Amino acid sequence: MPANKTNKTKNQQIRPRRIIISGGGTGGHVFPAIAIAKALQKIDPAIEVLFVGAEGKIEMEKVPKAGFPIKGLWISGFQRKLTLRNLLFPIKLLSSLVKAFGIVRKFKPDVAVGVGGYASYPTVQVASWLGTPGLIQEQNSYAGMTNKMLKGTVDKVCVAYPNMERYFPKEKLIFTGNPVRQDLQSIAHKKEEALKHFGLQKDRPVIVLTGGSLGARTLNDAMAANHDLLKEAGEVQVLWQAGKFYIDEFESCDTANLPNVKVLAFIDRMDLAYAMADLVICRAGALTISELCLTGKPTILIPSPNVAEDHQTKNAMALVEKEAAILVKDQEAKQEMLLQAMALLKDQAKMKALSDQIRTLAKPTAAETIAKEILNLAVG
Repeated sequence: MPANKTNKTKNQQIRPRRIIISGGGTGGHVFPAIAIAKALQKIDPAIEVLFVGAEGKIEMEKVPKAGFPIKGLWISGFQRKLTLRNLLFPIKLLSSLVKAFGIVRKFKPDVAVGVGGYASYPTVQVASWLGTPGLIQEQNSYAGMTNKMLKGTVDKVCVAYPNMERYFPKEKLIFTGNPVRQDLQSIAHKKEEALKHFGLQKDRPVIVLTGGSLGARTLNDAMAANHDLLKEAGEVQVLWQAGKFYIDEFESCDTANLPNVKVLAFIDRMDLAYAMADLVICRAGALTISELCLTGKPTILIPSPNVAEDHQTKNAMALVEKEAAILVKDQEAKQEMLLQAMALLKDQAKMKALSDQIRTLAKPTAAETIAKEILNLAVG
């Protein structure tokens, strides 16, 4: 009997630790999750990581490209109005719980991690039912519905903003910041490479404007409406990511044809874009804000009004209240966005103050901190 117990202990020690990471739906969930997985394997290359995502969502493409396996669940969000999609929700949830049960039971994770998004709930909940410790990571200053549903299930909650005890038990909270891509941590010497990559000129200010990979209608409309202003300010260069949903509509507009404006569907090298940017204009997603803090870029934020509980405005205000960014309301962007950008470029003292302040909010070791918290649960 003692010999069998010894053999069992040895087998448990030999087996690599296994971590299941679930969630996604947007890049703001997926890229931090990938950063956490890479941080785990940096600590211990033998760690096995399995992702669980929602079928048809961005994670099903991005996670395999990052080198990790992923399983898909038939799950989607719940809409606030009566739709066919809502009628299917209970069926999808039950189906996902059943499939998640099979995935967790087969993989036998030491810890289940949720990063928000549709797939997090069934995976982390089932893992808890099977006795697996859990951790969730909340990127925003306003907690997402899935994470709020899991607050009583998990052992730890990693957050990127203060005062999150409004949503989660205080004793579970760990202030870690948001994980960001490693290539953004060393951009100081990439400006020349960046200008060459994007075909822009030296010694002229650069605005990087992005509404994300899909694009933002408000930001694109504001660019299109300000042809005359951008033509007059010909010394200012603008790298404009219109997004794949909008590129066909905007790439032939008058603004896009100005010699100081370069419009793209997608910016393939955000590290280079940040390296050459004197000023960034963007939405206020949590991941974007974490990247801006790390790179220390003066920023004009235009929060999207089309998100749950207006959480982008809350994200933005966390910076504005510390004088680390400028906020322009979505409905005022067409008139104010570029006017404020041009005024800011002429005020070098203000630019430096914004840069200095936003850098103080950076959490460059967030992924490593979260990874260590996960492994502490695995040991426990």
